[in-house]
Amino acid sequence: MNPRDVKTIDDARRIVELRNLSHVKVGLFDNDGVMRGKYMSREKFFSSLEKGFAFCDVVLGWDVKDQLYDNVSYTGWHTGYPDAPVRILAESCREIPFEGDMLLFIAEFAEHAQSVCPRATLRRVIERAEAMGFTPHAALEYEYFLFDETPDSIRDKQFKDLKPMTPGWFGYSMLRNSTHAELYHEILNMAEVMDFPLEGIHTETGPGVLETAITVDHAAAAADKAALFKTFIKVLAQRHGLMATFMAKWSNDYPGQSGHIHMSLRYRDNDRSAFYDANKEHQISDIQRHFLAGQQKLMPEFLAMVAPTINSYSRMVPGFWAPTDATWGVENRTTALRVISGGEKSQRIEYRLGSADANPYLTTAAALASGLYGIEQAWEPEPAITGNAYEQAQPEHLALPTSLWSAAQALKASAAARDCFGDTFVEHFAASREWEEREFRKHITDWELERYFEII
Repeated sequence: MNPRDVKTIDDARRIVELRNLSHVKVGLFDNDGVMRGKYMSREKFFSSLEKGFAFCDVVLGWDVKDQLYDNVSYTGWHTGYPDAPVRILAESCREIPFEGDMLLFIAEFAEHAQSVCPRATLRRVIERAEAMGFTPHAALEYEYFLFDETPDSIRDKQFKDLKPMTPGWFGYSMLRNSTHAELYHEILNMAEVMDFPLEGIHTETGPGVLETAITVDHAAAAADKAALFKTFIKVLAQRHGLMATFMAKWSNDYPGQSGHIHMSLRYRDNDRSAFYDANKEHQISDIQRHFLAGQQKLMPEFLAMVAPTINSYSRMVPGFWAPTDATWGVENRTTALRVISGGEKSQRIEYRLGSADANPYLTTAAALASGLYGIEQAWEPEPAITGNAYEQAQPEHLALPTSLWSAAQALKASAAARDCFGDTFVEHFAASREWEEREFRKHITDWELERYFEII
């Protein structure tokens, strides 16, 4: 039985029995898109398929370094960090190619915990799209650097003087992908086996940097695929004595790392593109135009969800392929939103703002929800940008927040965000970003020491 054929609880039970597994892997994704999970015994797994299981809700109340938020109300010392109900998604069954017959299942927080669960947040946005008569589709693509380092070596070096897997600037290199063909083939095979097949993979400009495009799918499945890709590319790299990073910008010397989202809507009743109109300029339908306007207008308010770390804002500087204002254009890679005009199957919008460090569930939720809101409000976009958007002054309302703190304040103040994601999610996530910024302020950077130590 192929894991891709698993659709129901009975299917999940049967594949575990057929493989005679004593344990399976179960994991879920936290606030920052980090996969947390464990091996679960066969008996516990079968019981959990039917009734769910409990997972300590601390994973919704701590940061990427397992430090506890002190400013959230959903969970904390004041609640005692109780267990939260979790459901296993039978249809998420995956094989892990380097663990024999081992199977992996994705889980999602249930009941009240859904209000702050990233995957459940996206699911609610998708349900909104479906109620409007649309099926959303998405494809995520990532840039990431590979290093000839280990978790021990980077700490021994204090994260300095790291050695990229390959030297120099060599985008789209046939030399590099042929020399390291075995690694590329393992990545491609893992992606097929684990059901996040890749449309393409190539070197980007910079030492050791790759870009990978994941195949388009329904928006929920696309986010699952992206979250698993980010997790298991790191696993595969470390199994080869390498390390992968999805930091938005790890060095001042190289461009940042993006996490672009290609998105489209199709009508539920006939599966035709809602974005394509052969009779309109650039084939942009009225629905696509309103969707685009929503993404543009709400981008500053939703920015914390697509640029969620301190480091995200180091990437957003002119001339480094990262937008600095909520702009759009047709086939223009200097803008935040790139309309890709084509046929009925390919008409879409590329949400170019996202960075590689963001949670795929939340970036997809933000890109989709803002577009749907624009349709509901029948908004119109600002005029399209032609030429270099970095060199053109934009209206003040299109300016993006320039720090995580200001982005968190914009999210908290956004009536649209509260409508799309719920008050509980907005308060919790914004507070977690405020925590992240406060943690940063506790530390002295090398830049400060070099600038101020002797002279000031």
